[in-house]
Amino acid sequence: MKSFQIEIKWAFIYTLMGLFWLFLERTFGLHDIHIAKHAIYTNFIAIPAVAIYVYALLDKKKNYYGGYITYKQGLVSGSILSVGIAILTPISQFVGLQFISPNYFSHVIQHVVSEGLMTQEQALDYFNLKSYIIQSVFLAPVMGVLTSLIVAFVLKSKKI
Repeated sequence: MKSFQIEIKWAFIYTLMGLFWLFLERTFGLHDIHIAKHAIYTNFIAIPAVAIYVYALLDKKKNYYGGYITYKQGLVSGSILSVGIAILTPISQFVGLQFISPNYFSHVIQHVVSEGLMTQEQALDYFNLKSYIIQSVFLAPVMGVLTSLIVAFVLKSKKI
């Protein structure tokens, strides 16, 4: 377990960043008055998300591998980070959508139905805590491993 302390630390940092991002979205009205723009602006979370993967792998490279990391080591570390994030996701989804932005689902359902994007039944089936938890638990490791593939390649140490 000691060999994964860095990934665990960064999984918690990632989770806190996600909760802070949700708070910012709600603060700037993306969960109510500007909900029509939410689908666009929420994608910008990719910037701090990738940055956290970069910092996590740099941390692992410097403080665990002594400044030298192979592509495989980076990929494994990033994948473990992704699993840690996926494990924490149900908790962060619950906290975020019950306490930070408890009216998000009602607002987004009203928006998609009024715009004719979904029926009321479809919206209720899709926009709820259970659905979001399931989606994020499966999406986190997929996106995390894809991010790790790229970040590990960029950060791998050069052979001398």
